[in-house]
Amino acid sequence: MDAENRAELSEKFGNLLTDDALIDQLVDLCRNYNLTGENLFYKWEAKYLTVGISSIRPPVTKETIEGLKEQLLEDAKQVKKQAQIAQRGRGALGGLQRKDLFNLGRGSIKAEPLEHKPFASTSTSFSTVPDAKWRTAGPSKVTVSCPDLQKTTRRERSYRYMYEKISERSLALDDRIDDFAELVQSVHNIEDFGDPAASSEEKTTVVGRIVFDADSTSASPVKLNEAILTLESSRSMGSGARIPLRLDPSVRLKEGKKGIGGVGFFPGAIVSLRGKNGGGGWFTVTEVLPLPPLPAPDVLETNGSFSVAVACGPFTADADLNYEPWKQLLAKWKTEKPEAIVLIGPFVDCAHTSIKNGEVDMLPAELFRTTILEPLQQLLDSLPGTVVVTVPSVRDIVSDHAVFPQAELASNVFDDPRIYSVPNPSQFTLNGVSFGVSSVDVLFHLRKEEFFRPMSEINSVALEDNETPASDAMAKLCRHILQQRSFYPIFPPPLDLAHEVNLDVTHSARLKLAEDAAPAVLVLPSKLKQFHKTIDQTAVVNPSFATKGTYANLKIAAGKLAQVDICKLSE
Repeated sequence: MDAENRAELSEKFGNLLTDDALIDQLVDLCRNYNLTGENLFYKWEAKYLTVGISSIRPPVTKETIEGLKEQLLEDAKQVKKQAQIAQRGRGALGGLQRKDLFNLGRGSIKAEPLEHKPFASTSTSFSTVPDAKWRTAGPSKVTVSCPDLQKTTRRERSYRYMYEKISERSLALDDRIDDFAELVQSVHNIEDFGDPAASSEEKTTVVGRIVFDADSTSASPVKLNEAILTLESSRSMGSGARIPLRLDPSVRLKEGKKGIGGVGFFPGAIVSLRGKNGGGGWFTVTEVLPLPPLPAPDVLETNGSFSVAVACGPFTADADLNYEPWKQLLAKWKTEKPEAIVLIGPFVDCAHTSIKNGEVDMLPAELFRTTILEPLQQLLDSLPGTVVVTVPSVRDIVSDHAVFPQAELASNVFDDPRIYSVPNPSQFTLNGVSFGVSSVDVLFHLRKEEFFRPMSEINSVALEDNETPASDAMAKLCRHILQQRSFYPIFPPPLDLAHEVNLDVTHSARLKLAEDAAPAVLVLPSKLKQFHKTIDQTAVVNPSFATKGTYANLKIAAGKLAQVDICKLSE
Protein backbone atom coordinates (compact mmCIF):
# COMPACT_ATOMS: atom_id res chain seq x y z
CA MET A 1 0.00 0.00 0.00
CA ASP A 2 2.85 2.37 0.83
CA ALA A 3 4.39 1.68 -2.58
CA GLU A 4 1.13 2.54 -4.35
CA ASN A 5 0.77 5.73 -2.35
CA ARG A 6 4.40 6.67 -3.06
CA ALA A 7 3.83 6.24 -6.79
CA GLU A 8 0.62 8.31 -6.73
CA LEU A 9 2.27 11.04 -4.69
CA SER A 10 5.24 11.24 -7.05
CA GLU A 11 2.90 11.46 -10.03
CA LYS A 12 0.57 14.08 -8.54
CA PHE A 13 3.10 16.35 -6.88
CA GLY A 14 5.71 16.02 -9.64
CA ASN A 15 8.29 18.80 -9.53
CA LEU A 16 6.59 20.37 -6.49
CA LEU A 17 8.57 17.94 -4.34
CA THR A 18 11.85 19.78 -3.79
CA ASP A 19 13.29 17.08 -1.54
CA ASP A 20 12.86 13.33 -2.06
CA ALA A 21 12.95 12.82 1.73
CA LEU A 22 9.66 14.74 2.03
CA ILE A 23 7.78 12.02 0.17
CA ASP A 24 8.35 9.72 3.17
CA GLN A 25 6.47 12.18 5.38
CA LEU A 26 3.60 12.29 2.89
CA VAL A 27 3.44 8.49 2.83
CA ASP A 28 3.24 8.52 6.65
CA LEU A 29 0.28 10.91 6.47
CA CYS A 30 -1.50 8.58 4.04
CA ARG A 31 -0.97 5.66 6.39
CA ASN A 32 -1.97 7.51 9.60
CA TYR A 33 -5.16 9.03 8.18
CA ASN A 34 -6.13 6.15 5.87
CA LEU A 35 -5.83 8.21 2.68
CA THR A 36 -4.68 7.36 -0.82
CA GLY A 37 -1.90 9.38 -2.39
CA GLU A 38 -4.42 11.00 -4.74
CA ASN A 39 -6.75 12.02 -1.88
CA LEU A 40 -3.86 13.48 0.09
CA PHE A 41 -2.87 15.56 -2.94
CA TYR A 42 -6.43 16.92 -3.23
CA LYS A 43 -6.43 17.89 0.46
CA TRP A 44 -3.07 19.61 0.01
CA GLU A 45 -4.47 21.50 -2.98
CA ALA A 46 -7.57 22.50 -1.02
CA LYS A 47 -5.38 24.01 1.66
CA TYR A 48 -2.64 25.66 -0.38
CA LEU A 49 -3.92 26.16 -3.93
CA THR A 50 -4.34 29.84 -4.81
CA VAL A 51 -6.85 30.41 -7.60
CA GLY A 52 -6.57 33.57 -9.62
CA ILE A 53 -5.63 34.36 -13.19
CA SER A 54 -3.45 31.28 -12.98
CA SER A 55 -3.36 28.46 -10.47
CA ILE A 56 -0.36 28.80 -8.17
CA ARG A 57 0.81 25.73 -6.26
CA PRO A 58 3.55 26.33 -3.67
CA PRO A 59 6.34 23.75 -3.41
CA VAL A 60 6.18 20.98 -0.82
CA THR A 61 8.26 21.88 2.23
CA LYS A 62 8.47 20.80 5.86
CA GLU A 63 6.33 23.82 6.80
CA THR A 64 3.55 23.05 4.29
CA ILE A 65 3.52 19.37 5.32
CA GLU A 66 3.23 20.40 8.98
CA GLY A 67 0.32 22.70 8.13
CA LEU A 68 -1.36 19.89 6.17
CA LYS A 69 -0.88 17.55 9.13
CA GLU A 70 -2.61 20.02 11.48
CA GLN A 71 -5.49 20.35 9.01
CA LEU A 72 -5.92 16.56 8.80
CA LEU A 73 -5.90 16.30 12.60
CA GLU A 74 -8.58 18.98 12.92
CA ASP A 75 -10.71 17.27 10.25
CA ALA A 76 -10.43 13.96 12.11
CA LYS A 77 -11.60 15.60 15.35
CA GLN A 78 -14.63 17.10 13.61
CA VAL A 79 -15.59 13.74 12.11
CA LYS A 80 -15.33 12.08 15.52
CA LYS A 81 -17.42 14.82 17.15
CA GLN A 82 -20.16 14.52 14.52
CA ALA A 83 -20.25 10.76 15.01
CA GLN A 84 -20.67 11.18 18.77
CA ILE A 85 -23.51 13.67 18.29
CA ALA A 86 -25.26 11.35 15.86
CA GLN A 87 -24.91 8.44 18.27
CA ARG A 88 -26.35 10.46 21.15
CA GLY A 89 -29.16 11.67 18.95
CA ARG A 90 -30.15 8.12 18.03
CA GLY A 91 -30.22 7.14 21.69
CA ALA A 92 -32.16 10.19 22.82
CA LEU A 93 -34.62 10.36 19.98
CA GLY A 94 -36.07 6.88 19.99
CA GLY A 95 -39.04 7.32 17.68
CA LEU A 96 -38.61 11.09 17.26
CA GLN A 97 -37.74 12.71 13.98
CA ARG A 98 -34.59 14.78 13.67
CA LYS A 99 -36.62 17.96 13.27
CA ASP A 100 -38.43 17.18 16.53
CA LEU A 101 -35.12 16.99 18.39
CA PHE A 102 -34.00 20.25 16.84
CA ASN A 103 -37.10 22.02 18.12
CA LEU A 104 -37.20 20.27 21.48
CA GLY A 105 -36.43 22.81 24.19
CA ARG A 106 -36.03 25.73 21.79
CA GLY A 107 -39.38 27.36 22.49
CA SER A 108 -37.77 30.57 23.70
CA ILE A 109 -36.36 31.39 20.25
CA LYS A 110 -38.68 29.67 17.78
CA ALA A 111 -40.74 31.87 15.50
CA GLU A 112 -43.51 29.46 14.58
CA PRO A 113 -45.07 26.89 16.93
CA LEU A 114 -44.93 23.27 15.92
CA GLU A 115 -48.00 21.55 14.60
CA HIS A 116 -49.61 19.21 17.10
CA LYS A 117 -48.38 15.72 16.26
CA PRO A 118 -50.66 12.81 17.09
CA PHE A 119 -49.67 9.91 19.28
CA ALA A 120 -48.29 6.77 17.76
CA SER A 121 -50.74 4.17 16.49
CA THR A 122 -51.28 2.88 20.04
CA SER A 123 -52.95 6.12 21.08
CA THR A 124 -54.90 9.10 19.83
CA SER A 125 -54.23 12.81 19.58
CA PHE A 126 -55.70 14.65 22.58
CA SER A 127 -57.50 17.15 20.41
CA THR A 128 -59.38 14.47 18.49
CA VAL A 129 -60.59 12.31 21.37
CA PRO A 130 -64.42 12.31 21.48
CA ASP A 131 -65.83 14.31 24.42
CA ALA A 132 -62.23 15.20 25.41
CA LYS A 133 -61.92 11.92 27.32
CA TRP A 134 -58.76 9.87 27.27
CA ARG A 135 -58.59 6.15 27.69
CA THR A 136 -55.60 4.43 29.15
CA ALA A 137 -53.86 1.47 27.59
CA GLY A 138 -55.27 -0.80 30.30
CA PRO A 139 -58.23 -0.79 32.70
CA SER A 140 -58.19 2.12 35.13
CA LYS A 141 -60.38 3.41 37.94
CA VAL A 142 -59.78 6.99 36.81
CA THR A 143 -61.10 8.73 33.70
CA VAL A 144 -59.39 11.96 32.71
CA SER A 145 -61.13 14.76 30.82
CA CYS A 146 -59.82 18.17 29.77
CA PRO A 147 -62.44 20.24 27.90
CA ASP A 148 -59.88 22.85 26.80
CA LEU A 149 -58.15 20.28 24.61
CA GLN A 150 -61.44 19.61 22.85
CA LYS A 151 -62.44 23.26 22.38
CA THR A 152 -59.15 24.45 20.89
CA THR A 153 -56.37 23.04 18.72
CA ARG A 154 -52.77 22.89 19.81
CA ARG A 155 -51.90 25.50 17.20
CA GLU A 156 -54.21 27.90 19.02
CA ARG A 157 -52.73 27.00 22.40
CA SER A 158 -49.13 27.19 21.17
CA TYR A 159 -49.67 30.67 19.75
CA ARG A 160 -46.85 32.87 18.53
CA TYR A 161 -45.60 35.14 21.25
CA MET A 162 -43.54 38.34 21.28
CA TYR A 163 -45.86 39.53 18.51
CA GLU A 164 -48.29 41.41 20.73
CA LYS A 165 -49.81 44.66 19.57
CA ILE A 166 -50.52 47.45 22.04
CA SER A 167 -54.12 47.59 20.83
CA GLU A 168 -54.61 43.87 21.50
CA ARG A 169 -53.12 44.11 24.99
CA SER A 170 -55.30 47.11 25.76
CA LEU A 171 -58.42 45.33 24.52
CA ALA A 172 -57.69 42.26 26.67
CA LEU A 173 -57.23 44.41 29.77
CA ASP A 174 -60.38 46.41 29.00
CA ASP A 175 -62.48 43.30 28.44
CA ARG A 176 -61.54 42.00 31.87
CA ILE A 177 -62.85 45.16 33.57
CA ASP A 178 -66.06 45.15 31.53
CA ASP A 179 -66.71 41.46 32.23
CA PHE A 180 -66.47 42.02 35.98
CA ALA A 181 -68.63 45.14 35.72
CA GLU A 182 -71.43 43.07 34.21
CA LEU A 183 -70.99 40.45 36.92
CA VAL A 184 -71.07 43.00 39.76
CA GLN A 185 -74.05 44.75 38.23
CA SER A 186 -76.11 41.56 38.05
CA VAL A 187 -75.23 40.33 41.55
CA HIS A 188 -75.48 43.63 43.46
CA ASN A 189 -78.42 45.00 41.41
CA ILE A 190 -76.62 48.18 40.37
CA GLU A 191 -78.49 50.27 37.82
CA ASP A 192 -75.51 52.10 36.39
CA PHE A 193 -71.82 52.63 37.05
CA GLY A 194 -70.18 56.00 37.41
CA ASP A 195 -66.99 57.46 36.01
CA PRO A 196 -64.46 57.75 38.86
CA ALA A 197 -62.71 60.65 37.10
CA ALA A 198 -65.91 62.71 36.81
CA SER A 199 -66.76 65.12 39.65
CA SER A 200 -70.04 64.46 41.43
CA GLU A 201 -71.70 65.33 44.72
CA GLU A 202 -73.49 61.99 44.85
CA LYS A 203 -71.98 58.65 45.67
CA THR A 204 -71.58 56.23 42.81
CA THR A 205 -70.32 52.70 42.23
CA VAL A 206 -67.27 52.15 40.03
CA VAL A 207 -65.39 49.11 38.76
CA GLY A 208 -61.78 49.25 37.65
CA ARG A 209 -58.26 47.91 37.93
CA ILE A 210 -55.79 48.74 40.69
CA VAL A 211 -52.59 50.25 39.28
CA PHE A 212 -49.62 52.25 40.50
CA ASP A 213 -49.78 56.02 40.28
CA ALA A 214 -48.03 57.88 37.47
CA ASP A 215 -44.80 58.25 39.45
CA SER A 216 -44.51 54.59 40.48
CA THR A 217 -44.34 51.34 38.54
CA SER A 218 -43.89 47.67 39.31
CA ALA A 219 -40.26 48.19 38.31
CA SER A 220 -39.69 50.63 41.16
CA PRO A 221 -38.66 49.50 44.65
CA VAL A 222 -41.80 51.12 46.09
CA LYS A 223 -44.44 48.59 47.10
CA LEU A 224 -48.10 49.36 46.53
CA ASN A 225 -49.46 51.41 49.43
CA GLU A 226 -52.38 53.64 50.24
CA ALA A 227 -50.59 56.80 49.13
CA ILE A 228 -50.06 55.60 45.55
CA LEU A 229 -53.28 53.58 45.15
CA THR A 230 -54.80 54.36 41.73
CA LEU A 231 -57.85 53.10 39.84
CA GLU A 232 -57.92 52.57 36.08
CA SER A 233 -61.31 52.42 34.38
CA SER A 234 -62.16 50.81 31.07
CA ARG A 235 -62.67 52.87 27.94
CA SER A 236 -66.40 52.22 27.98
CA MET A 237 -66.93 53.32 31.60
CA GLY A 238 -64.35 56.06 32.07
CA SER A 239 -62.36 56.55 28.86
CA GLY A 240 -59.55 54.48 30.38
CA ALA A 241 -58.63 57.31 32.74
CA ARG A 242 -56.62 56.77 35.92
CA ILE A 243 -57.67 58.46 39.13
CA PRO A 244 -55.94 58.37 42.54
CA LEU A 245 -57.88 56.67 45.32
CA ARG A 246 -58.31 57.98 48.84
CA LEU A 247 -59.68 55.51 51.37
CA ASP A 248 -62.03 57.19 53.80
CA PRO A 249 -61.00 56.66 57.45
CA SER A 250 -64.33 54.93 58.04
CA VAL A 251 -64.25 52.86 54.84
CA ARG A 252 -66.19 49.60 55.17
CA LEU A 253 -66.21 46.20 53.53
CA LYS A 254 -69.73 45.18 52.61
CA GLU A 255 -70.80 41.53 52.36
CA GLY A 256 -67.31 40.15 52.75
CA LYS A 257 -66.41 36.90 54.47
CA LYS A 258 -66.87 37.18 58.20
CA GLY A 259 -63.62 37.79 60.01
CA ILE A 260 -61.54 38.72 56.98
CA GLY A 261 -60.80 42.10 58.57
CA GLY A 262 -60.14 44.17 55.45
CA VAL A 263 -59.27 44.16 51.76
CA GLY A 264 -56.08 43.21 49.96
CA PHE A 265 -55.08 45.37 46.98
CA PHE A 266 -52.44 44.49 44.38
CA PRO A 267 -51.56 45.69 40.86
CA GLY A 268 -54.02 44.24 38.36
CA ALA A 269 -56.77 43.49 40.89
CA ILE A 270 -60.29 44.23 39.67
CA VAL A 271 -62.25 46.03 42.40
CA SER A 272 -65.76 47.35 42.92
CA LEU A 273 -65.86 50.54 44.99
CA ARG A 274 -68.47 52.98 46.19
CA GLY A 275 -67.73 56.63 46.87
CA LYS A 276 -67.46 59.93 45.03
CA ASN A 277 -65.11 62.32 43.29
CA GLY A 278 -65.66 65.65 44.97
CA GLY A 279 -63.55 67.55 42.46
CA GLY A 280 -60.25 67.31 44.29
CA GLY A 281 -58.62 65.13 41.67
CA TRP A 282 -59.19 61.83 43.46
CA PHE A 283 -61.95 59.34 44.17
CA THR A 284 -62.85 58.93 47.85
CA VAL A 285 -63.78 55.33 48.72
CA THR A 286 -66.32 54.81 51.48
CA GLU A 287 -67.34 51.23 50.73
CA VAL A 288 -65.78 48.19 49.08
CA LEU A 289 -67.95 45.54 47.44
CA PRO A 290 -66.37 42.09 47.14
CA LEU A 291 -66.42 40.42 43.76
CA PRO A 292 -69.06 37.69 43.44
CA PRO A 293 -67.72 34.19 44.17
CA LEU A 294 -67.77 31.40 41.65
CA PRO A 295 -70.58 28.84 41.91
CA ALA A 296 -69.79 25.91 44.18
CA PRO A 297 -68.00 22.92 42.62
CA ASP A 298 -70.17 20.22 41.15
CA VAL A 299 -70.44 17.09 43.30
CA LEU A 300 -71.05 13.83 41.47
CA GLU A 301 -72.66 11.13 43.55
CA THR A 302 -70.39 8.15 43.00
CA ASN A 303 -69.63 5.19 45.20
CA GLY A 304 -66.03 4.74 44.12
CA SER A 305 -63.00 6.27 45.76
CA PHE A 306 -59.49 6.84 44.50
CA SER A 307 -56.27 8.56 45.52
CA VAL A 308 -54.31 11.26 43.72
CA ALA A 309 -50.65 12.10 44.28
CA VAL A 310 -49.49 15.63 43.41
CA ALA A 311 -45.86 16.69 43.05
CA CYS A 312 -44.18 19.74 41.57
CA GLY A 313 -40.69 20.24 40.14
CA PRO A 314 -37.86 20.97 40.11
CA PHE A 315 -37.21 17.29 40.73
CA THR A 316 -33.47 17.58 41.30
CA ALA A 317 -31.35 19.73 43.58
CA ASP A 318 -29.63 22.74 42.07
CA ALA A 319 -26.22 21.30 42.96
CA ASP A 320 -26.49 18.25 40.69
CA LEU A 321 -28.57 16.41 38.10
CA ASN A 322 -28.94 13.17 40.05
CA TYR A 323 -32.71 13.62 40.48
CA GLU A 324 -32.66 12.16 43.99
CA PRO A 325 -36.02 13.74 45.03
CA TRP A 326 -37.58 12.27 41.88
CA LYS A 327 -36.24 8.82 42.71
CA GLN A 328 -37.62 9.12 46.24
CA LEU A 329 -41.03 10.11 44.86
CA LEU A 330 -41.15 7.09 42.58
CA ALA A 331 -40.20 4.80 45.46
CA LYS A 332 -42.96 6.32 47.62
CA TRP A 333 -45.59 5.92 44.93
CA LYS A 334 -44.56 2.35 44.23
CA THR A 335 -45.53 1.62 47.83
CA GLU A 336 -48.57 3.92 48.11
CA LYS A 337 -50.03 2.89 44.71
CA PRO A 338 -52.06 6.03 43.83
CA GLU A 339 -54.67 5.64 41.09
CA ALA A 340 -53.72 9.02 39.59
CA ILE A 341 -50.58 11.17 39.66
CA VAL A 342 -50.43 14.89 38.81
CA LEU A 343 -46.92 16.02 37.86
CA ILE A 344 -46.15 19.72 37.55
CA GLY A 345 -42.98 20.98 35.85
CA PRO A 346 -40.28 21.97 35.43
CA PHE A 347 -39.05 18.48 34.56
CA VAL A 348 -35.73 19.59 33.05
CA ASP A 349 -35.23 23.09 34.42
CA CYS A 350 -33.53 25.61 32.13
CA ALA A 351 -32.69 27.62 35.27
CA HIS A 352 -30.66 24.76 36.75
CA THR A 353 -27.08 25.81 37.47
CA SER A 354 -25.48 22.99 35.48
CA ILE A 355 -27.66 23.69 32.45
CA LYS A 356 -27.13 27.45 32.57
CA ASN A 357 -23.37 26.98 32.82
CA GLY A 358 -23.25 24.45 29.98
CA GLU A 359 -21.96 21.64 32.19
CA VAL A 360 -24.24 19.00 30.65
CA ASP A 361 -23.06 16.69 27.88
CA MET A 362 -26.46 15.14 27.15
CA LEU A 363 -29.06 16.63 24.86
CA PRO A 364 -32.27 17.82 26.58
CA ALA A 365 -34.26 14.94 25.07
CA GLU A 366 -31.77 12.37 26.33
CA LEU A 367 -31.63 13.87 29.82
CA PHE A 368 -35.41 13.93 30.00
CA ARG A 369 -35.77 10.40 28.70
CA THR A 370 -33.23 8.82 31.03
CA THR A 371 -34.11 10.73 34.21
CA ILE A 372 -37.87 11.36 33.95
CA LEU A 373 -39.65 9.35 31.27
CA GLU A 374 -38.11 5.89 31.57
CA PRO A 375 -38.30 5.73 35.41
CA LEU A 376 -41.91 6.96 35.24
CA GLN A 377 -42.81 4.30 32.69
CA GLN A 378 -41.23 1.65 34.90
CA LEU A 379 -43.39 2.86 37.78
CA LEU A 380 -46.52 2.66 35.63
CA ASP A 381 -45.56 -0.85 34.54
CA SER A 382 -45.61 -1.84 38.21
CA LEU A 383 -48.92 0.00 38.85
CA PRO A 384 -51.40 -1.19 36.19
CA GLY A 385 -54.30 1.22 35.81
CA THR A 386 -52.53 4.28 37.23
CA VAL A 387 -52.76 7.40 35.06
CA VAL A 388 -50.50 10.45 35.01
CA VAL A 389 -51.42 14.04 34.15
CA THR A 390 -48.51 16.38 33.37
CA VAL A 391 -48.53 20.19 33.49
CA PRO A 392 -45.49 21.99 32.00
CA SER A 393 -43.59 25.00 33.31
CA VAL A 394 -42.29 28.00 31.39
CA ARG A 395 -38.85 26.87 32.63
CA ASP A 396 -39.14 23.44 30.99
CA ILE A 397 -36.37 23.00 28.47
CA VAL A 398 -38.36 20.17 26.85
CA SER A 399 -41.26 22.51 26.09
CA ASP A 400 -41.55 24.25 22.72
CA HIS A 401 -43.67 27.04 24.25
CA ALA A 402 -42.04 29.20 26.92
CA VAL A 403 -44.79 31.72 27.71
CA PHE A 404 -47.78 31.89 30.08
CA PRO A 405 -50.47 30.77 29.34
CA GLN A 406 -48.53 27.81 27.98
CA ALA A 407 -49.44 24.96 25.65
CA GLU A 408 -49.11 21.38 26.82
CA LEU A 409 -45.94 19.43 26.11
CA ALA A 410 -45.86 18.02 22.58
CA SER A 411 -47.24 14.51 22.26
CA ASN A 412 -43.84 13.14 21.29
CA VAL A 413 -42.36 14.17 24.66
CA PHE A 414 -44.52 11.85 26.77
CA ASP A 415 -45.21 9.27 24.09
CA ASP A 416 -47.21 6.94 26.34
CA PRO A 417 -50.99 6.40 26.36
CA ARG A 418 -50.97 6.34 30.18
CA ILE A 419 -49.47 9.84 30.43
CA TYR A 420 -51.64 12.83 29.52
CA SER A 421 -50.28 16.31 28.85
CA VAL A 422 -52.45 19.35 29.63
CA PRO A 423 -51.77 23.11 29.24
CA ASN A 424 -50.42 25.46 31.90
CA PRO A 425 -52.65 26.53 33.55
CA SER A 426 -55.24 23.83 33.10
CA GLN A 427 -58.61 22.70 34.36
CA PHE A 428 -59.44 19.03 34.03
CA THR A 429 -61.48 16.38 35.80
CA LEU A 430 -60.58 13.04 37.35
CA ASN A 431 -63.72 10.89 37.50
CA GLY A 432 -65.74 14.09 37.31
CA VAL A 433 -63.91 15.86 40.18
CA SER A 434 -62.64 19.19 38.85
CA PHE A 435 -59.00 20.23 39.26
CA GLY A 436 -57.32 23.54 38.51
CA VAL A 437 -53.51 23.49 38.24
CA SER A 438 -50.84 26.06 37.45
CA SER A 439 -47.06 25.82 37.71
CA VAL A 440 -46.51 29.57 38.18
CA ASP A 441 -45.87 30.62 41.79
CA VAL A 442 -48.74 33.11 41.90
CA LEU A 443 -49.06 32.91 45.70
CA PHE A 444 -45.53 34.17 46.26
CA HIS A 445 -46.06 36.95 43.73
CA LEU A 446 -49.30 37.99 45.45
CA ARG A 447 -47.63 37.91 48.86
CA LYS A 448 -44.92 40.20 47.53
CA GLU A 449 -47.27 42.68 45.84
CA GLU A 450 -50.30 42.78 48.15
CA PHE A 451 -51.18 45.80 50.25
CA PHE A 452 -53.72 44.90 52.94
CA ARG A 453 -55.97 47.64 54.31
CA PRO A 454 -57.88 46.82 57.52
CA MET A 455 -61.48 48.03 57.54
CA SER A 456 -64.73 47.42 59.35
CA GLU A 457 -67.23 44.86 58.06
CA ILE A 458 -70.96 45.15 57.42
CA ASN A 459 -73.42 42.45 56.35
CA SER A 460 -70.67 39.84 56.55
CA VAL A 461 -71.19 36.41 54.99
CA ALA A 462 -70.75 33.39 57.24
CA LEU A 463 -68.04 30.85 56.50
CA GLU A 464 -68.86 27.50 54.94
CA ASP A 465 -68.57 24.32 56.96
CA ASN A 466 -64.92 23.35 57.55
CA GLU A 467 -63.77 26.51 55.76
CA THR A 468 -60.42 27.99 56.74
CA PRO A 469 -60.82 31.16 58.87
CA ALA A 470 -61.00 34.22 56.64
CA SER A 471 -58.25 35.92 58.66
CA ASP A 472 -55.70 33.24 57.69
CA ALA A 473 -52.91 34.89 55.66
CA MET A 474 -52.60 32.07 53.10
CA ALA A 475 -56.38 31.81 52.80
CA LYS A 476 -56.52 35.49 51.85
CA LEU A 477 -54.03 34.93 49.02
CA CYS A 478 -55.97 31.91 47.77
CA ARG A 479 -59.22 33.85 47.92
CA HIS A 480 -57.76 36.41 45.49
CA ILE A 481 -57.37 33.68 42.85
CA LEU A 482 -60.97 32.53 43.22
CA GLN A 483 -62.50 36.02 43.47
CA GLN A 484 -60.47 37.41 40.58
CA ARG A 485 -61.31 34.23 38.61
CA SER A 486 -57.82 34.05 37.19
CA PHE A 487 -54.78 31.84 37.68
CA TYR A 488 -52.63 34.99 37.52
CA PRO A 489 -54.56 38.21 38.34
CA ILE A 490 -51.45 40.39 38.79
CA PHE A 491 -50.63 42.98 36.14
CA PRO A 492 -47.96 43.88 35.49
CA PRO A 493 -45.92 41.07 37.04
CA PRO A 494 -43.19 42.19 39.46
CA LEU A 495 -40.15 43.12 37.42
CA ASP A 496 -37.76 40.95 39.43
CA LEU A 497 -40.09 37.95 39.05
CA ALA A 498 -41.36 38.53 35.50
CA HIS A 499 -39.02 35.85 34.11
CA GLU A 500 -40.90 33.27 36.18
CA VAL A 501 -44.14 34.11 34.35
CA ASN A 502 -43.38 35.33 30.81
CA LEU A 503 -46.94 36.66 30.81
CA ASP A 504 -48.67 37.11 27.45
CA VAL A 505 -51.41 39.66 28.14
CA THR A 506 -53.11 39.28 24.77
CA HIS A 507 -53.93 35.64 25.54
CA SER A 508 -54.71 36.20 29.23
CA ALA A 509 -58.27 34.99 28.65
CA ARG A 510 -56.78 31.49 28.87
CA LEU A 511 -55.92 32.22 32.50
CA LYS A 512 -59.58 32.45 33.47
CA LEU A 513 -61.14 29.96 35.82
CA ALA A 514 -64.19 28.22 34.39
CA GLU A 515 -67.28 30.38 34.81
CA ASP A 516 -69.73 27.55 35.47
CA ALA A 517 -68.22 26.38 38.78
CA ALA A 518 -65.17 26.73 40.98
CA PRO A 519 -62.70 23.84 40.86
CA ALA A 520 -63.08 21.30 43.64
CA VAL A 521 -59.29 21.19 43.97
CA LEU A 522 -56.98 24.09 43.13
CA VAL A 523 -53.28 23.18 43.04
CA LEU A 524 -50.95 26.19 43.37
CA PRO A 525 -47.32 25.15 43.99
CA SER A 526 -45.30 27.81 45.78
CA LYS A 527 -42.02 28.40 47.55
CA LEU A 528 -44.16 29.46 50.51
CA LYS A 529 -44.57 26.77 53.15
CA GLN A 530 -46.70 23.83 52.01
CA PHE A 531 -50.36 23.91 53.07
CA HIS A 532 -53.92 23.04 52.18
CA LYS A 533 -56.83 25.40 52.83
CA THR A 534 -60.56 25.33 52.19
CA ILE A 535 -61.88 28.50 50.53
CA ASP A 536 -65.67 28.49 50.12
CA GLN A 537 -65.96 24.87 48.94
CA THR A 538 -62.65 24.68 47.07
CA ALA A 539 -59.64 22.87 48.50
CA VAL A 540 -56.48 24.84 47.70
CA VAL A 541 -53.30 22.76 47.90
CA ASN A 542 -49.71 23.96 47.89
CA PRO A 543 -47.55 20.81 47.71
CA SER A 544 -44.40 22.98 47.52
CA PHE A 545 -41.52 21.58 45.45
CA ALA A 546 -40.03 18.11 45.34
CA THR A 547 -36.63 19.64 46.07
CA LYS A 548 -38.05 20.78 49.41
CA GLY A 549 -38.98 17.19 50.18
CA THR A 550 -42.78 17.44 50.09
CA TYR A 551 -45.70 16.32 47.95
CA ALA A 552 -49.47 15.94 48.44
CA ASN A 553 -51.77 12.93 48.68
CA LEU A 554 -55.48 13.47 48.02
CA LYS A 555 -58.28 11.04 48.79
CA ILE A 556 -61.43 11.35 46.67
CA ALA A 557 -64.62 9.67 47.90
CA ALA A 558 -68.29 10.02 46.94
CA GLY A 559 -67.43 12.49 44.20
CA LYS A 560 -65.64 15.01 46.41
CA LEU A 561 -62.37 15.58 48.20
CA ALA A 562 -62.35 13.67 51.48
CA GLN A 563 -58.78 14.10 52.73
CA VAL A 564 -55.58 16.02 51.94
CA ASP A 565 -52.20 15.03 53.35
CA ILE A 566 -48.96 16.95 52.84
CA CYS A 567 -46.32 14.21 52.89
CA LYS A 568 -42.56 14.34 53.32
CA LEU A 569 -40.14 12.31 51.25
CA SER A 570 -37.99 11.65 54.29
CA GLU A 571 -40.75 9.85 56.19
